[in-house]
Amino acid sequence: MKLIEAQDAFFVARKARKDSPHTTAAYRRDLAVVSACVVDEVGVPLAEVSLAEVSSGVLRAAFGVFADTHAKSSVARAWSTWNQFFQFCVADGLCAGNPMGAIGRPRAAPLSPKPLRGESTPEQLLSAIAGGARRAREPWPERDLLVLALGLVAGLRSSEMRALVRSSVVGRAGERRLFVRGKGNQERSIPIEAPMERVISAYVRSCEERFPAARFDGESPLVVGSDGSAIGRGALDYLVKSCFRAAGMHDRVPAGANLHALRHTFATRLAEDGANAVEIMALLGHASLNTSQNYIEATGAHRRAAAASNRTYQVLADLAE
Repeated sequence: MKLIEAQDAFFVARKARKDSPHTTAAYRRDLAVVSACVVDEVGVPLAEVSLAEVSSGVLRAAFGVFADTHAKSSVARAWSTWNQFFQFCVADGLCAGNPMGAIGRPRAAPLSPKPLRGESTPEQLLSAIAGGARRAREPWPERDLLVLALGLVAGLRSSEMRALVRSSVVGRAGERRLFVRGKGNQERSIPIEAPMERVISAYVRSCEERFPAARFDGESPLVVGSDGSAIGRGALDYLVKSCFRAAGMHDRVPAGANLHALRHTFATRLAEDGANAVEIMALLGHASLNTSQNYIEATGAHRRAAAASNRTYQVLADLAE
């Protein structure tokens, strides 16, 4: 069997798993980029590469080339994709064994939360944006405030914000919640309080004022761009970055975090206020309890207590009196 035929069969088999389009695209990308390296090793076009030719030696060389130009996390993700692919091939009788055991896999660094820096930064950011600090060509503080609030008090990812529709807000007044579809099409319900309800209501009214000819219904996207259609990924990321700059807080955002810093701030504050790992997992839609535990370990009272036991603090206490 040809390699590309086996890969096609792999994706057919995964259809029953109902992977999200994002997950499927990531798998296809991982298979494609390493396959290109395999082609360079065997010296024939991809359409002619047989599955039997993809030995552990060929894969080791291909992953070595791939690793030269990709981050550790990308290599680890591609390794996982190819491992799943060969597990399928073995189970389906397409090959005798899985060669991925002979391929080195980078050890992932421990995940570290990246919340906004500064205890009062979230409150200052919301106040500045609500007051119109962001000077856009067509200012829209109601939408800016909604986006920030969805990150800071609901912990939504970018993809989850963009997937929200108007009917995602469910329940009676005072008991409303957000119905969210997260990674892997996993669904969760996030309770929202009265202040968030008011932010959403003000935003919805502003949409009606901005787009009087539009017909919004329950399936209309909740977060829209300046043209009234669903906001794109790049536009949403730019909006959040602009808010940080406008509020004078771009230096309080961890490198590479941006919108995700809002989500990390939400989770970190949950941990600081006593939420356990199971509660954090449910609210953030984590697939692993270990991911949720990271926030508790980064902010837990036991770590603070251990640091406070340092005898040098007694000297500082005496000097500060």
